[in-house]
Amino acid sequence: MLSVLRVHLPSDIPIVGCELTPYVLLRRPDKTVTTDDVSETNPLDGHFLRYKYRVQSDKKVAVCSIHPSEQATLQCLGCVKAKIPVAKSYHCTSKCFSDAWQHHRVLHDRAASAINENGNEEEELFGRFNNSGSGSSNTSLSASASSASLTNGSAPLYPAAVTQRSGGETWFEVGRSKTYTPTADDIGHVLKFECVVVDAETKLPVGHASTLLTSRVIPAPSPSPRRMIPVDPMGHLDADGRITSSGSFTVLSYNILSDAYASSDLYNYCPSWALSWPYRRQNLLREIVGYRADIICLQEVQSDHYEEFFSPELDKHGYYGLYKRKTNEVYNDSNNKIDGCATFFRRDRFSHVKKYEVEFNKAAQSLTDAMIPTTQRKTALNRLVKDNVALIVVLEAKVNNQPVDNPGKRQLLCVANTHVNVQQDLKDVKLWQVHTLLKGLEKIAASADIPMLVCGDFNSVPGSAPHALLAMGKVDPSHPDLAVDPLNILRPHSKLVHQLPLVSAYSSFARTMGLGYEQHKRRLDSTTNEPLFTNVTRDFIGSLDYIFYTADSLVVESLLELLDEESLRKDTALPSPEWSSDHIALLAEFRCCKNRSRHT
Repeated sequence: MLSVLRVHLPSDIPIVGCELTPYVLLRRPDKTVTTDDVSETNPLDGHFLRYKYRVQSDKKVAVCSIHPSEQATLQCLGCVKAKIPVAKSYHCTSKCFSDAWQHHRVLHDRAASAINENGNEEEELFGRFNNSGSGSSNTSLSASASSASLTNGSAPLYPAAVTQRSGGETWFEVGRSKTYTPTADDIGHVLKFECVVVDAETKLPVGHASTLLTSRVIPAPSPSPRRMIPVDPMGHLDADGRITSSGSFTVLSYNILSDAYASSDLYNYCPSWALSWPYRRQNLLREIVGYRADIICLQEVQSDHYEEFFSPELDKHGYYGLYKRKTNEVYNDSNNKIDGCATFFRRDRFSHVKKYEVEFNKAAQSLTDAMIPTTQRKTALNRLVKDNVALIVVLEAKVNNQPVDNPGKRQLLCVANTHVNVQQDLKDVKLWQVHTLLKGLEKIAASADIPMLVCGDFNSVPGSAPHALLAMGKVDPSHPDLAVDPLNILRPHSKLVHQLPLVSAYSSFARTMGLGYEQHKRRLDSTTNEPLFTNVTRDFIGSLDYIFYTADSLVVESLLELLDEESLRKDTALPSPEWSSDHIALLAEFRCCKNRSRHT
């Protein structure tokens, strides 16, 4: 007979909005073991599995905004007075409140600034804060007493018709499928998962139910909102923080941290529940959708996650996706765990014209065949073959959700999305990969007069040779990175040039004027005008990610503000419960500055 051997959840801490998917191990009548579901519509040997989720009906408990797995005992009354979201006002201990004060006061300052400048509270969006400055506030803080005062005192949240009483406890049924997504009504409650074998004919349970109890449901941690900052004095922001000039569009570049790389050993400072993929994927999706970009360039997207999650989920929000998986000559694990680059665009803004795939492994093979002596080719390929790829997409802008009828008036855009090799000792390989990509883009530019964007994780800090090649169009022959060239693939150094007029979008902050921009300029490297960091771990902090654009055809209108250490909280590295990647997202708004005919 069908029997349940084991049930468990990937994490015992349920989070609002993050689907719970239990692991259920079964023994079939033929004694084989499986994790496949056995549904009522497809019973096995006259039996099927029935699932239920129940929530305990004790008093609703507030949870700490800093340590969401802990029950709150203090509440910041300053937050209540300032009408800051109540979930952010709770703390588990006085030490927790004191330690978080430097970050917490920013919430008060922003709320006070919004009221002082606008007379009412500004709307917060995920990834955005619409007020125009942080301001200052002397809002006094105090703490309320015990957690008993934190109960909401409202009527029961769940109907009495689906209750279960056991040992003095009352449980309300909230779900009848294998998976369950906690809601805000579940915050502070314990969930019970039940799985039982049922006779298909009588519909009665056979044997005892296997049950699991979770910790109390916690709210999804919310990061400090990021706002769009105008950098073009001719542009005007609308209510959502977007430039209102016609023809503008936004581009997001984001390394989302592949689950295959998100090990607890490497990121042991991140709580296990916040590092789990079921949590991170929902948090990442919420963040990405919240930016509402017209074009999205993601790196480190596993092939199974693209097919099973990102592609269908972003499709619901109006995006069409294209994907290029890394090659697998080096990586020998499951093909599904190999990551790659994914580019999405809004179907109502663009249509797909062409797709080019760059496999640096193939370029390495061609290079060694042409330049490396036969006896050294194996050594050369071992150094050059790293499975990295680039995805180049040519898009056509739509007018009023329709393609342009006149071919001579077509507005095309070329978007390159790449992830360059990570190994820091292979400086020659990084530079060669970037040079190879740029040469490919030059060929496209030669055949089509077309604006270009080059986005991605280049694993190269500002001032490095790859960054210099991208930003300056050449590499100084005396650059120290050129000393690492055991295969002589970078010689002569005079070939390390390109003719694309590329400029880094975020360097636009350095060219802005006025007191309001000083805080943003402080987040830039004074030598290169690049962000101080786009990647933050315990072992590294620096910039690796960029959005480059062709300055003869595009103008930057606004940029998503950069994070500072205060936004990340003291002593915090990424990923964290709030930010689900070790990189931060970059978002730029552009408009075309030339009205030229473009053909592919």
